[in-house]
Amino acid sequence: MTNRIILIEDQITDIQQRLGQLGYQVIAKANNAEMNISLIHELSPDLIIIDMDFMGEKDLVEATKRIPTCSNIPFILLVPSKEVQTIARAHFTTLVPCLIKPIKDDQLDIAIQVALSSYQLGKDSRKSEESYKLAMDATDNGIWDWDLKTNELTYSPRWKTMLGYSEEEKWISLEEWLKRIHPDDRKQFEGELATQFNGTSHHLEYEYRMMHSNGGVVWIQTKGLIIRDNGGAVIRMVGTQSDISTRKLAEDRLTHYALHDALTGLPNRVLFMDRLTLRFNRIKRYPDELFGVLFLDIDRFKVVNDSLGHDTGDELLITIARRIQKCLRPEDTVSRLSGDEFAILLSDVKSVEDLVRVSDRIRSSLIVTTLLGSIERSLTASIGIVLFNKNYEKPEEILRDADLAMFRAKSLGRNRHQVFDTSMLESAVALIQMEGDLKRAVDHHEWQVLYQPIVSVVTGKTIGLEALLRWQHPQLGTVMPLEFIPVAEESGYIISIGEYVLREACSKVKIWRESGQPDLWVAVNLSAKQFHDPNLVDRITQILAEVGLASNGLRLEVTESVAMVDSEYTVKILRELQKIGVFLILDDFGTGYSSLNYLQRFPIKMLKIDQSFVRDIQINKNSEAIITAINTMAKSCNMEVVAEGVEKIEQSDFLRFLLCDNLQGFFICVPLTDQELSDKFSKIPRKND
Repeated sequence: MTNRIILIEDQITDIQQRLGQLGYQVIAKANNAEMNISLIHELSPDLIIIDMDFMGEKDLVEATKRIPTCSNIPFILLVPSKEVQTIARAHFTTLVPCLIKPIKDDQLDIAIQVALSSYQLGKDSRKSEESYKLAMDATDNGIWDWDLKTNELTYSPRWKTMLGYSEEEKWISLEEWLKRIHPDDRKQFEGELATQFNGTSHHLEYEYRMMHSNGGVVWIQTKGLIIRDNGGAVIRMVGTQSDISTRKLAEDRLTHYALHDALTGLPNRVLFMDRLTLRFNRIKRYPDELFGVLFLDIDRFKVVNDSLGHDTGDELLITIARRIQKCLRPEDTVSRLSGDEFAILLSDVKSVEDLVRVSDRIRSSLIVTTLLGSIERSLTASIGIVLFNKNYEKPEEILRDADLAMFRAKSLGRNRHQVFDTSMLESAVALIQMEGDLKRAVDHHEWQVLYQPIVSVVTGKTIGLEALLRWQHPQLGTVMPLEFIPVAEESGYIISIGEYVLREACSKVKIWRESGQPDLWVAVNLSAKQFHDPNLVDRITQILAEVGLASNGLRLEVTESVAMVDSEYTVKILRELQKIGVFLILDDFGTGYSSLNYLQRFPIKMLKIDQSFVRDIQINKNSEAIITAINTMAKSCNMEVVAEGVEKIEQSDFLRFLLCDNLQGFFICVPLTDQELSDKFSKIPRKND
């Protein structure tokens, strides 16, 4: 039941609000004597709290004589710090409990509980021993009272039953308390108790474990206050004891959830890093005791989620977690970091070979067929391996390098392990640096577009151009596309870069057309991300309109592999481009998996024979046969053919003999700047001259 309190003060303070927060009910607040007596008679509170400032400037002892004493209700006096010298005299003269302002919440709470319990004890002692027991049991908290003069401790019945003992137990010593404290907590508790006597603390509040009579453990919170005599010596200590096992259980559950993966029950990243940090710090003391980290990623796990659903994916992750655990020792740690990524801490190894053996054992356990509903699937994993060495300064660096090694394993074909070496980190740092440089390049247009002529075999004239991008890096100089296009694709900068090349190439072709090359066109390469950009057609339409170039002045090149990823999408996008008059050139033809059926469906005007075949002319008869077949097939489908990579006269002669439509390569013409190409065109008589 909530204790009901009357608060007597004549100033605005936060005492009422704080009492409410502590669980007490302030049923009235008074600011004059007549009102005080009336309220006390009417409301019969459990306790009265009086601010001494209300009593005026009188001495504390004199002031207590003016406190209403009707109904024999207990009260507490809030005393200004300037009256601290008279508190002891007041206590022994009038038995008034006093608290020095400012007052902390825990001091206020303990003082109220002690005042209520002490009052009840005194009241009941005048009745009978039976009433005394009932009073001590009136609160759910245990009460303890330590008389330092006699060194005897009084324990309330609830204090004893809280630990599973009978309230009839005759305990009067501190040892009865101490011997029931959990062995791991006793020393700390004794230390906390000692601070009350040496003056380093003014109140006791400590949470610890005590042993229940049934052998179990009870979490206890003990609060206490000391009472000193006129000389400042501690003569008494009183307080409460609460069973907080339920709260501790809830806290433990919250802690578990905060440190473990909800799906698999494995440690999460936070707990893994904590254990890795502990192991990392230990090696400073024991440098010969090595450890290692594995970073594991399930290959093609996304296919399971996308095809069978996330519920099936979750079941599979639980199975994976259990299989990994069975491959490890009790002292090792496996953590689910996120998605299908797991990290493993092997706390004691002799060499990297130990790590490799564990990695192989895990991969072997995963490849065992797993039944997913009605579908059987064998799992594979890519694993990065790191063995600790003295060059590591932080534990995070170890996990980082294991992650890098895992990505290298994936890039090398999956279903394998890869031991980390420093070149991987250097590559990763270079990649991050390049991403930053690419952003600057996009913002400042650090691009140069070169143009390589495509020449007709029949006329020997330039009929078209291929736009070739170069990055003019401020420090590195000219950077070729193979070095930065993959990074631009992954980072998303390729869209901006591609738009720049389209606009630049179309602008130049417009100028050259007006300068005497009216049928000239330019081919611009599209990456996979550009080709699948939903705004591609709108963007091209807008650029052609802004530049003023006719649609037949632009052709788009995509590789065979990009076009075949999604044939339905390719047909759709090519038809949309065909509607605005822009046609596709299928690049690197012969290296992918095109079929005649696809070629018939795609509205394509031109094929480019891959330079790998052209390079092998007069070296590999198979390459010559493939070139002949592609050339014949294209003509039968009314497509033009461009042979790229022509670098020797023998290659040129062979292609001319086949009546290949067009040639491109260093033997025909090297890539030219726009100014060089303008100079070249200026030497050619205008078509209408």
